Amino acid sequence: MYGVYSTLRLLDPKFPRTSEEPKRIGQRHAGAKKMLLLFLLALLAGAAAFLLFKFATVVDGDLTLVSRGPPRRERVDGKVVWITGASRGIGEVLSMQFANLGAKLILSARNKDELERVKQNILSKNPDSRIEVLPMDLSAGEESLKQVVHAAESLFSNAGIDYMIHNAAFERPKRGALEESEGGLKATFNVNVIGTINLTRLLAPYMLDRGMGHFVVMSSAAGKVPAPGQAVYSASKHALNGYFTSLRSELCTKGIKVTVVCPGPIETPQSSAAASSVQRNVFRWKDVLN
Repeated sequence: MYGVYSTLRLLDPKFPRTSEEPKRIGQRHAGAKKMLLLFLLALLAGAAAFLLFKFATVVDGDLTLVSRGPPRRERVDGKVVWITGASRGIGEVLSMQFANLGAKLILSARNKDELERVKQNILSKNPDSRIEVLPMDLSAGEESLKQVVHAAESLFSNAGIDYMIHNAAFERPKRGALEESEGGLKATFNVNVIGTINLTRLLAPYMLDRGMGHFVVMSSAAGKVPAPGQAVYSASKHALNGYFTSLRSELCTKGIKVTVVCPGPIETPQSSAAASSVQRNVFRWKDVLN
């Protein structure tokens, strides 16, 4: 056997010197492969950790925002943005930020005085902003909403609505799923589901006639995962998610966009004095318009 290896070694200098050498070479190759595999696994783990960090701390739990840059002013400048629930919290901050991007604003909520306060606050920082206050009650019924939609479409010289931000929501104090009353159930669904869907149904034909428009729905993580103590609120958000994701599939070929945003827990201040506390979170939600 040794003679055979010696002969082959003479014919090919790269041939192994002994019968044991192929085994050693195989072991070295296996070790190299193992090190390469460990390196790739470490690389994948690092990438996963980076994305998890982004998911949890930077993009409000939405990985689709990882690739988004800063908001593009040209997408919003001069456009008509109608925001419901604009008298406080998320709606108030969104109003200020859309004004910063040059949008024409229609602010809606039930409390006209609070809407006027938000308007004056925006004008104090953006004197050239164009803002209209349009009080409304989402639970008032279809006929009332039909008049409000007509009024909104007529503002800014009949410019029409480019972005409809469904931000208004009704949230009751936490209580068990079996403890909720029929009145609480109706109050929540009348605003969060029925009123929001009716407003969409009444506004959509105008957008379809123009062949363009964008519905942005401020839903909730409670519409994705269980929310103990908020069963009815969670159910209303599940309903919103189901309706608007279905609507998206129906309108996507007709020039109308539908975006559903599902933020996690957010401190929603009652006045502009505390609005800065939600500034960072809300800023990224409007990146979906890019």
